[in-house]
Amino acid sequence: MALNYRKVRRLAYQALALGAVLGVAWYLVSNTLANLEERRIASGFAFLWREAGFEIGEAAFQRYSASDSYLKALVVGLANTFKVSLAGIVLATVLGATVGLFLVSTNRLLKAVSRAYVEFMRNVPLLVQLLFWYALVTETLPPPPEALQPLPGVFLSNRGIFFPLPGSAPVLDGFNFSGGLAITPEFAALLVGLVTYTAAFIAEIVRAGVLSVSRGQFEAAYALGLTRGPAMRYVVLPQALRVIVPPLTSQYLNLTKNSSLAVAIGYPDLVSIANTIINQTGQAIEGIAIIMAVYLTISLSISVFMNWYNARIK
Repeated sequence: MALNYRKVRRLAYQALALGAVLGVAWYLVSNTLANLEERRIASGFAFLWREAGFEIGEAAFQRYSASDSYLKALVVGLANTFKVSLAGIVLATVLGATVGLFLVSTNRLLKAVSRAYVEFMRNVPLLVQLLFWYALVTETLPPPPEALQPLPGVFLSNRGIFFPLPGSAPVLDGFNFSGGLAITPEFAALLVGLVTYTAAFIAEIVRAGVLSVSRGQFEAAYALGLTRGPAMRYVVLPQALRVIVPPLTSQYLNLTKNSSLAVAIGYPDLVSIANTIINQTGQAIEGIAIIMAVYLTISLSISVFMNWYNARIK
């Protein structure tokens, strides 16, 4: 009898808590809609199908013009966010894993340089680093007519970095290059900033993961005739992954969310384009809701994938 009473009481408390949450949500939504109507501010998502009327300097994987809709503009921003986030995750993982292995190296010089890199990058705000890299590209590199050419067909200028492609090479055309693959200063600065910053945290995760493996595993590998490199690759790292992957997921999420700082250096990511749309339409609630929903979806997708991978390696 007492057990049933406690169960009913728990259910009653949960029902009251749920009712309170729903009541607060209803009040906020109804109050917001009433205030918008009173001030004659449009609401809803019908604006997404109106003509955007602004150009986007960089459109990844698709064509875009000012005559396209706001929805198409948001898709372009989302594609740009995907592009820099995916490239950043791959490059930050490679750089971070390399620096992390240097941190446990027996070479004192490599260890000291890696430690200095990690401490410097982790303690300088990411926004400051992005502004530094952007200024480095736009202020120190020469204009296209005087572009640096470190390799055949590769040009460095304050208008971007240009690489040759099969059947298409960069050619100076007036005040800029045409042809080949072009990387804008905004994308380059954002990518370098995200990679170098996030890699410092990944390096510490890798170092901690390696140190979590018993020293006896190294000694067993040495007893089998393996040197330090193969021992690390075939014996230690597979075991360290169980410790590395969970916090690595957080860094991937942080990198993706930190890409929203692109607005500070003019890279047209989702947040930057959504801000432009909000300024034109005045529909801030819908714009911010779209940003939140997109980043929430991306973050949950990354978490699901990394949790699946973590379960596989256990």
